[in-house]
Amino acid sequence: MKIAEESAKSDHRPIPYGRQEVTDSDIEAVAAVLRSDFLTQGALVPRFERAVAERVGAQHAVASNSATSSLHLACLALGVGPGDRVWTSPVTFVASANCARYCGADVDFVDIDPRSYNMSAVALADKLAIAKREGKLPKVVIPVHLAGQPADMETIHALGQKYGFSIIEDASHAIGGRYRDRPVGDCRYSDITVFSFHPVKIITTGEGGMAVTNDPALARRMARLNSHGITRDQAEMTSPSEGGWYYQQLELGYNYRLTELQAALGLSQLHRLDDYVARRHAIAARYDDLLRDLPVVVPWRDPRDYSGFHLYIIRLRLEEISRGHREVFERLRKAGILVNLHYIPVYRQPDFARFGFVRSDFPEAERYYAEAISIPLYPTLTDEQQQEVASAIRRAIT
Repeated sequence: MKIAEESAKSDHRPIPYGRQEVTDSDIEAVAAVLRSDFLTQGALVPRFERAVAERVGAQHAVASNSATSSLHLACLALGVGPGDRVWTSPVTFVASANCARYCGADVDFVDIDPRSYNMSAVALADKLAIAKREGKLPKVVIPVHLAGQPADMETIHALGQKYGFSIIEDASHAIGGRYRDRPVGDCRYSDITVFSFHPVKIITTGEGGMAVTNDPALARRMARLNSHGITRDQAEMTSPSEGGWYYQQLELGYNYRLTELQAALGLSQLHRLDDYVARRHAIAARYDDLLRDLPVVVPWRDPRDYSGFHLYIIRLRLEEISRGHREVFERLRKAGILVNLHYIPVYRQPDFARFGFVRSDFPEAERYYAEAISIPLYPTLTDEQQQEVASAIRRAIT
């Protein structure tokens, strides 16, 4: 389908930084499930898993009720537990770090690259060299594809081979993107990749997540932990089956399952994935032109990759602006442009204060936080609305 670039004249309602599109075909797909025999644990969730795995070039997929749950499952499947260390980016949603804490592991952060805003491979290499000398290497590293721009996975993978850590790609922003001309999620350079289907993400299931992998053992363990740690597979059981009703709980798991309703919506939306990402790129290119003469830094794109473009993040050149970061942000909100900031560095959160993180250890993350603003980007954003956003930015900083 071609997503319309023009629609009715703006009625001056606030313009959010992101929003979902739900079409008649999406509604019909969900309504069909409501009329069916299975609202959960039917055939659609496995179909959705297979469709996503095929789309991203992975061998296996496990759907769950959120990307947070998928990240937790990924950590559990990799054996993360008390005494282990997990490193991630500080510029991410707290779930990228909390997933390790749920397992009892210690969390640390690697400063970001000043262009991509993703985990810096240079900073990671430096930190790993120190950690090896101190006997404090991580068990798992979780790079985050912020805004949909893939992290430097080839280098991070090479470091993983050298230092012996596993890799979980947090690709919550990046489904539909490509890294070195292959789909994000093919797990060439990671053990597990996680996607999010939250409403403001590229496609939505309402709430939902997906972990993909090429390792059948990891897939089996995630699937089992996703549903209470229970198996009905005789090959996994510790004793013979007692009948057709029989199942065994092999370990303590969780109820993280996706519903049939959500899978139906996801399958319907997946048909539009390429159109959605292409439209996001078109909007981003137009923003580049509209903001070209303003004292802002527009998103950098690695020419070797294709971003999912979940977010369009600008950075204010504060030395050229008479107003501060907060004032610009609030002036945009007051003008009805519902900008956001992705994200507050995780180590700044009160719940992380007791771990003793020092802000000066993450100078690029601190500079980013002082300057970044996420402006509206979603497929149904009209040219008129986009012009309104650009004009509001111009007024807010002058």
